[in-house]
Amino acid sequence: MAERLTRRFNVRIPVRDGTTLAADLVLPQGEPVPAVVMRTPYGRSSERGAASADAFAKAGYAAVWVDVRGRGDSDGEFDPYRNDGPDGFDVIEWAAEQDWCDGAVATYGGSYPGRIQWLTALQRPPALRAMIVLVTPSDPFVENTTGMPWPMHIHWYRMTDGRAMQYTENVDWLAVCQHRPLADLDQAAGFQSSLWREECRHQTLDEWWEPVRYQHRIAEIDVPVLHISGWYDDEEIGTPANFAAMTAAGRAGQRLLMGPWGHDVNAGRQLGDLDFGHDSVLDLDAVMIGFLDETVRGKALNNDTTSAVRVFLMGANRWLDLDGWPPPGMQTRTWYLHSDGHANSRYGDGRLGEASPAHRSSPDEWVHDPDRPVPFITNPSSAQIGGPDDYAGVESRADVLVYTSEPLTEPLDVVGPVRLITHVATSAADTDVCAKLLDVHPNGFAQRLCDGLVRLRYRNGHEAADTVAPGTVYKVEVVMWDTAQRFLPGHRIRLEVASSAHPKFAVNLGTLGDQAESTEGVLAHNALHHDAGRPSRLILPVLPT
Repeated sequence: MAERLTRRFNVRIPVRDGTTLAADLVLPQGEPVPAVVMRTPYGRSSERGAASADAFAKAGYAAVWVDVRGRGDSDGEFDPYRNDGPDGFDVIEWAAEQDWCDGAVATYGGSYPGRIQWLTALQRPPALRAMIVLVTPSDPFVENTTGMPWPMHIHWYRMTDGRAMQYTENVDWLAVCQHRPLADLDQAAGFQSSLWREECRHQTLDEWWEPVRYQHRIAEIDVPVLHISGWYDDEEIGTPANFAAMTAAGRAGQRLLMGPWGHDVNAGRQLGDLDFGHDSVLDLDAVMIGFLDETVRGKALNNDTTSAVRVFLMGANRWLDLDGWPPPGMQTRTWYLHSDGHANSRYGDGRLGEASPAHRSSPDEWVHDPDRPVPFITNPSSAQIGGPDDYAGVESRADVLVYTSEPLTEPLDVVGPVRLITHVATSAADTDVCAKLLDVHPNGFAQRLCDGLVRLRYRNGHEAADTVAPGTVYKVEVVMWDTAQRFLPGHRIRLEVASSAHPKFAVNLGTLGDQAESTEGVLAHNALHHDAGRPSRLILPVLPT
């Protein structure tokens, strides 16, 4: 028998300043039940949104799907993130007071709808009982460390221009991203965005960013959270970081789920050229509803695992159940960078090994040309910035340093946060250090795993830009974030180092001028040192196999 559900459309929810927000409700029949609130700038009535609302309602939760302020049928002006905390508080408390709700409210959503859950939780709404956050962006300058907007983020500004979702497939976004100055990308894409231009003006972590930040205050939040993302989500960074921060603060009810997925989680077993197997796709509705049943309704679950963390180990193509993140029992192994001074491209002499470097070793040198940036493989829009792509072609460039291990003789499970510590110098007023970890298959396929970037002017943080003295060697730590990969026998570990990854990151022009307004760059002659006194090294988190 089909579940009996009541539907109400375009219900008006008042918030504190008199603005009303538009909501669709899907309500189970019978006694009052807990509510699940999802707020979105992407249209509350989309096909996918309607399906998820029905799934929660059929499980006995009242689904409250809301257009954020200024989008869809909601009143007001859309100003991304800046009203979403207070508005979220008011929506949650409104839902709790309705006769169909028993007073308990959970929140749900991914990407923008994930981030605004954190902003709302900082407001401490009394009725909030749990959160399900998927593919949630981090704070400013955490994922994107350049001080500039992601070039491909201009696609998002176009997509959300106005009240309804805009069609974006009629624009050559890769061509748009090559335009200079960066601040004019909106014009290059054929529209005007005051929001984009304002973001370009704030290149350090000034007070303008405070209303959209949450991670520096995350310990103030005390609700159970189900954190979900994929190893190839371009905003993957925030999910394990938020889980780790909440558990470090002693917050109960935290769960982490990481699959071999992109930003569109759990969409299929294949991503790019790789097939991760049948088990890589879960009944995610059951996982989420089970979490709410446990944390909101207090039900005991008949799970096959009680672990706090479930992550997919790529390469082995199986799930790992862990007690925490980073994984308890994780060890680190250090792989030093070696060469005879010619690590340029995969045809060079760059090597990774666990032996310490020699007392004297020639540095590896490369030239960063802002007009010929190293490409970051991506789709034509910002819907998915990179996957398990093959970088063998990119590694043929002389401005990419490549360090590769010998073929492994036994499996190596790299599970956790990855770091590079290196020593670099530049001839320019600034440059970037981009690092990428790859698994090189026996057939030469160079699978990207994770990556990170340091812009030298922000090597000490984003509160202010620091001077870069040409020719001075700086010790730099590149946080490459997290992965879970089994390197199989016969595979090789590879590290790429370059000074650009475009269009994922804005190109460093190597000058002291305003990077958002400048059009001209200079060649940066860069050097990476890896001798005994300055050992450059890749630090890998390893679980015993």
